[in-house]
Amino acid sequence: MTDTNSQNPIQTDAVIIGAGPVGLFSVFELGLNDIKCHLVDILDKPGGQCAELYPEKPIYDIPAVPVCTGTELTERLLEQIKPFHPVFHFGQMAESLQKRPEGGWRLTTDLGTVIDAKLVIIAAGGGSFMPKRPPIKGIEEYEGKSVFYAVRKMDQFRGKNIVIAGGGDSALDWALNLQPIAKRVTLVHRRDEFRAAPDSVLKMRALVAEGAMDLKIGNFTTLHGTDGHVKSITVVDDAKHATELPCEAILAFYGLTMKLGPVANFGIHLHENLIPVNTSDFETSEPTVFAIGDINSYPGKMKLILSGFHEAALMAKKAFTYIHPDRRYRFQYTTSSSDLQGKLGVDKSAA
Repeated sequence: MTDTNSQNPIQTDAVIIGAGPVGLFSVFELGLNDIKCHLVDILDKPGGQCAELYPEKPIYDIPAVPVCTGTELTERLLEQIKPFHPVFHFGQMAESLQKRPEGGWRLTTDLGTVIDAKLVIIAAGGGSFMPKRPPIKGIEEYEGKSVFYAVRKMDQFRGKNIVIAGGGDSALDWALNLQPIAKRVTLVHRRDEFRAAPDSVLKMRALVAEGAMDLKIGNFTTLHGTDGHVKSITVVDDAKHATELPCEAILAFYGLTMKLGPVANFGIHLHENLIPVNTSDFETSEPTVFAIGDINSYPGKMKLILSGFHEAALMAKKAFTYIHPDRRYRFQYTTSSSDLQGKLGVDKSAA
């Protein structure tokens, strides 16, 4: 991490807010156009929500990649952008964005990193996201030890007695994925109806019928344990009957609270907590500030990683005109352009 202040700011062509898949692919598209990047992300690693919430969950809709996990997608994107030497500032929130009198922007993070850039690309997904905490007294002391809101490594739950609380896709997906390796999985939900994909619900009910996992209908009300290590939880059903369920770990999937955070104060026009953009280059109401990925809004918008990749490519084309006003933009294919292949370090002798 580089220590900077307003007297000695980092100088770069573009600063990207968000290091998820779309932010990472932006580095590639900008790099092909000779634009250098720094990235700021509130998480402590690249990958955004893919890496933070679903690192081992399969993704099926990346072109030419039949299946990959969030972690694998992140690793491949990082490999792809290596030739462009991006600089990352992890564990930092983009706190303020100010227009500089001489042109360009000054971004300051909550840790005091100051970056002066000609362009700003907001690729922050839905903004800063936090899991919704169950309303259980004293749960904070168990978080990160035996209460979790995401699965980083499946193996940490191997051979354990696990309670999974929730009724959406995340809860059902992880109940099905962890059932083969856990000692026992108990799914707890307040009602016998689920918001998850019907196929997942059918698979869960089949496992319950076989006796391979448990389903408990009721509200998770109390947690029992010591020193951050859970021993059991209490579940109360609609008839007010309380049941104590022994467990060694709890996975609570009560949804996410998405917040734009400081981005809302950047002076950019917002609509329903999203950033409207035009569809020719995904520029915002502020020239030289772009928004790509789930954080933007336009007619027909689809919140897919694929869509964000497309948006990054068109954004980079417009970005070229700002960074290299004296050069004519020339569309080229990476398959045939020796110039682009040189930037990517392609070894032609190995072809």
